[in-house]
This record gives sequence, structure tokens and C-alpha cells, in this order.
Amino acid sequence: MSAKMYGYTQDSILEPLCFPEHPETSPCPAALDRPCPAALDCPSSEPLVCLFCPESLPSHQKDVLLKHLLLQHKLVIADVKLIADLPQYLLHWKGRLLEQPVEDFCSVIRTNSQGPVEKQEHYYLLCDVLPEDRVLREKLQQKRLEEVLEQQQREREDTTFHRPCMFCNDEFTGNRSSLLNHMAKEHSFSIGLPDNIVYCNQFLDTLQNKLDSLQCLYCEKTFRDKTTLKDHMRKKSHRRINSNNREYDRFYIINYLELGKTWEEVQSEDDRELVDDGDDDWSDWHAHPVSAVCLFCEHQSETMDLICSHMKLLLLLSAGLHFYQQVKLVNFIRREIHQSRCYGCERRFESRQEVLQHLTTEGHVMKLPEMSTWNQPQYYFPTYENDALLCTLSDSDEGEDDDGVPVIAEDISNLRTLKQNSVLNQLLKNRGTCS
Repeated sequence: MSAKMYGYTQDSILEPLCFPEHPETSPCPAALDRPCPAALDCPSSEPLVCLFCPESLPSHQKDVLLKHLLLQHKLVIADVKLIADLPQYLLHWKGRLLEQPVEDFCSVIRTNSQGPVEKQEHYYLLCDVLPEDRVLREKLQQKRLEEVLEQQQREREDTTFHRPCMFCNDEFTGNRSSLLNHMAKEHSFSIGLPDNIVYCNQFLDTLQNKLDSLQCLYCEKTFRDKTTLKDHMRKKSHRRINSNNREYDRFYIINYLELGKTWEEVQSEDDRELVDDGDDDWSDWHAHPVSAVCLFCEHQSETMDLICSHMKLLLLLSAGLHFYQQVKLVNFIRREIHQSRCYGCERRFESRQEVLQHLTTEGHVMKLPEMSTWNQPQYYFPTYENDALLCTLSDSDEGEDDDGVPVIAEDISNLRTLKQNSVLNQLLKNRGTCS
């Protein structure tokens, strides 16, 4: 196996790649690091208003407002922690209570019901038993999920990321996955796949602040100096984060998926509990046409015949290869071009467009490296999840329709001699020499 492996050890792709279904638009760099507007336990800039009086408080004084509602107005809001956007929730109900009395919306709880009437008090419970309250909570949850997914998509497409490693002096520019990959491989510290993370810069800031405060990221004990902290984290295998620390919940997409459920509850659900309705009518299913992308340019075709006609070079490159070798060759070329590198001469470029132009002008399209370079197990896996080109490959051992002409099998008693004298074997050797 080649030691270089065309940068395989340095260029692992952690995020799943997909060809764009629509023309891409560049994200606004200024919007990439905006404060998370509705993250879990992340204070909003909007004030918290009282439902009955002009009183309002900053968002970080939530407990003060809830105490005010209880003591001054005898109102309790159920499951406040499950409300995605408390300021908007309060504004909605403040408006509704101006229109109708509180008894129309809240359950009334009478205290000291067996005592004298003058000592009895009425408290009001605002909860999601009321359909309007339930719909409001779900609407705010959905809005927050959409905002979080939009933020995550901006981070995935961001190429302006620049940050040093927390454990060494290396700096990383480009996409966040390069830094996360480095920390996982070189320092055995993984916070999860980039696809599962949102507000990545804030997450890394939080971890960096803990290390700067000489605090272990797992047990969260404080040490007297950095050397002692490093030794502790290494010896105790504490180069990981504490999954029980709810401070990190807002940085993982899974915590935004379902109203009122933590990541442990979502993961522990058993799909087998889902009831089959038995009505599997797929008659109204309409599949979208598959669009395959050329290996060597931006050309796309919605039919396999057109893409095969366009890519005659692929037929030449894959001649004599069985199906799985063709798969690995396509995935290898895809990965090299994605990383802006010519697979023929190993030269790197600034962009995909530059490497495609280089392949054409220098005639390196047909200049394949040694088979040992790309005929590796990692290239069984698609570089792009939706690479329809892989569906067009066929096994070279499969013969075409012979109109019923009988085929007489070869005498394979001397198999080694046959392999050595194979014309196909000679062609592959010649191509390796030319490259």
C-alpha cells in the first residue's frame, strides 16, 4: 500500500457530501457567527413581560419573573423549560388576556378548600392541556428547529473558518471538519460528527474557556497548572466531554428535534414499538428524475444514456475492471477532485474549477496512478451520498446478448498460465507503464 495514499491520512472526509440539487448561493460571512436566537438555555435579547402588568425583566431573570407571576398574580406556567421561546410565549398570552379573562384559559386551583371562604385562594395554571397553548408551544418549537437547521447549514458551507487547535499550536482554515478531524485523530478528543453539531464556534469557545481555567473537560475538577491538567486528562482518559453536562445540549442537533425530549430519550426509543397500519399504498409515489454528474466537468444529465454518452472517457478508464474496482476508481477520482487535487500528478489547486481545467489542458484525464493507490477498501464508500453515476457501472465480466449462440467454456486446467497470458492483464500493465 502506498505510504502517501494521496493524502488519505490527512484528508479524511468527516461530513457526508452531496451534489447540490439547486444552484448554490454563497452564505453571508457576517451571519455565520450570529448569536443563537433560540438555543437551549441560551438567553434571548427580548425582555420577559408580565402577563398582567407593565412589569418586564431581562431574559436572564426568568426565575424572577416566574416568582412575580406566582406571588403577585397567582399564576403558574407549567413546564417552562420546554418552551422554546419564552419571550414570544409571554407576548402571545399577554395579548390574549387583554381580550378574555384568565379563567377562560387556565385551570383554577383552590387552596384551603375545606376552610373558611375568606381564607381560600385561587391559583391559575397555564399549561398545554389547553389546545391553544399546545399549538403555540409546538409552533415555537418548530420555528426554533428551522432556525437551528439553517444555522447548521451555514456552518457546513462556511469556508472562512479559522481556529487553532486546543491541544497544540496547529491552526486550521477552511471548514470546521478539518479541526475536528485533527483533534479526533491526533489527540483522541472527539465531540462528535460535524453533522450533529451546531454553533460550533461557541462550542469550541466553551471548551477552550474551561481549559484556560485549568478545568478538566470530563470530571470538571480544577488543577493548579496546565501540566497537571494534561497529565490528569491523559492518565484518566478524560479527553472527552461529560455527556451529563446540560451546558452542551444546545450544541447538538438531536436536542432540538422533539418537544420535551432529551437526546437520551430520543436515542432510547425503539422503532419496533411503532404500529404498522398495514396500508402500504405507494400508488401516488412519483420519483424525481436522477441527475448524474460527470467525473471531469460540471455537466449533469437526467438519463443514464446521456451521461454515458457524454463520459466516453469513463468507459476507457474502467475497461477491464470488474464492478467493485470501477466503484473504487470513481470514488477515488471524486475524492481527489473534491479536494482540488489532480489524481495524475498530485498537484493541488485552489478550487475545483482550477483542477478540472488542469486535467483538460495538461491531458491528465487519462493519467491514472498505480492501481495500488486507488484500489483500496476506503473507496468502496461513495464520496458523494447521491452519486447516481455509480448506478451506471456494470461488471465487465458480463457478456452482451449473444442471440442464443452457445458459449463453450475454456479449459481452465492450467489457470496460472491463462492468467499470465491474458490480453486484459497485458493491457492493464501497459496502462500502468504509460501513467
